[in-house]
Amino acid sequence: MNKYIIAFFILFFTTNYSFAKTFSKEKPKYLWFDAEANFKRFASKDSISYYLEKAKSVGFNQVVVDVKPIYGGVLYKSKILPPLTTVKGKVVHRDWDYLQYFIDEAHRLGLKVTVSTAMFTAGHPGTSEGLVYEDKRWNGKTCLEYLPNGQMLDIRDDKQKVGAFLNPARKDVRKYALSIVREIVKNYDVDAYALDYCRYPADNSDFSKETHKAFERYLGKKVKNFPQDVYTWNADGTKTPGIYYKEWWAFRSHVISSFVKEVRDNIHAINNKIKLEYWAASWIHAIYGQGQNWASPKSDFSLNYPWGSEAYNETGFAPYLDTFLCGTYLERIYGMDDPESIEYGIARAQKLIGDDCSVFGTIYALNHKTNIADAVSICLEKSAGLMVFDIVQVIEMDLWDGIKEGIERAETQQ
Repeated sequence: MNKYIIAFFILFFTTNYSFAKTFSKEKPKYLWFDAEANFKRFASKDSISYYLEKAKSVGFNQVVVDVKPIYGGVLYKSKILPPLTTVKGKVVHRDWDYLQYFIDEAHRLGLKVTVSTAMFTAGHPGTSEGLVYEDKRWNGKTCLEYLPNGQMLDIRDDKQKVGAFLNPARKDVRKYALSIVREIVKNYDVDAYALDYCRYPADNSDFSKETHKAFERYLGKKVKNFPQDVYTWNADGTKTPGIYYKEWWAFRSHVISSFVKEVRDNIHAINNKIKLEYWAASWIHAIYGQGQNWASPKSDFSLNYPWGSEAYNETGFAPYLDTFLCGTYLERIYGMDDPESIEYGIARAQKLIGDDCSVFGTIYALNHKTNIADAVSICLEKSAGLMVFDIVQVIEMDLWDGIKEGIERAETQQ
């Protein structure tokens, strides 16, 4: 009798270990649900349920739910921000909690949920819609752009900009942004928090008086000629570096890096099981002007560029993340010698980040109407996970079968 009991336990534990091992190999596969692009589509609960079930059926195991797009209003029950009811003339009033319904339905289906918010945008300059156009409290707190003609322009009045950014260097702006993070984490059972638009809008902002003072505090000295001591514009639109040129980029990167750390600290003070994620473009050398140093501080990549420095390298915020959503929004897929390929972008991110956090390959579905299976497969084969942006593109181009094919191909090779 004893030998049969022993044999049973051996079989039981061996079998369960095998199941656990198999389960642990399944990589995260995210589908992003953008708030603005899907504003009307997800005005009903039925639509949300239908597309979550569709996502599950093709192999996704996690969804990213955007609940605060660039306008500043939100799609959850907030005591801080107003509900988002209008996007580009489309009006939707909900008497139910958008985020909570997503969470309930996703969890019913066994899907995990990442919540995403646009951290520093609060309005749409193209249409003059959003928080900074409706609430006078934000006057003077949006980014000030330093134009090639030497003049300054409030980003709220720059119709070419994708969003009206608040100044990340301001203490009141950072306090406001952190309050949004805390409110969501306290009230909603999410698995991860993804930071979006957690950056400066471009390399020519912010140049306000508040930033001037913050830069002086960072340097520990006065900057008498601002912004000329940073750089001046040439007639052809290029820049002539000033005496604090390299320090300026390190300062801006420090502003963003220190905020990412604050977000992590705030989240973990409430729930240390929630992961912190960050999306940024994979071409790190071209986004220094936005303060986005997603590399490890152990990397010295910036020294290869005229704007780089040891101080800039030290601002790398990869250690504060659980996951870097590597924005390989590129048309070409293969080519380790091709800087414009997904394969190259993933490899570069892995090299610059090391073991500081996980790296997921992410794709822009619109780029892959005919080869989505290859793009999906390469992300899963070469990185720790996959994110597809955005469901609106997947729906409109009917990419479901291709995504399923790519997932199945990658997983049969694991």
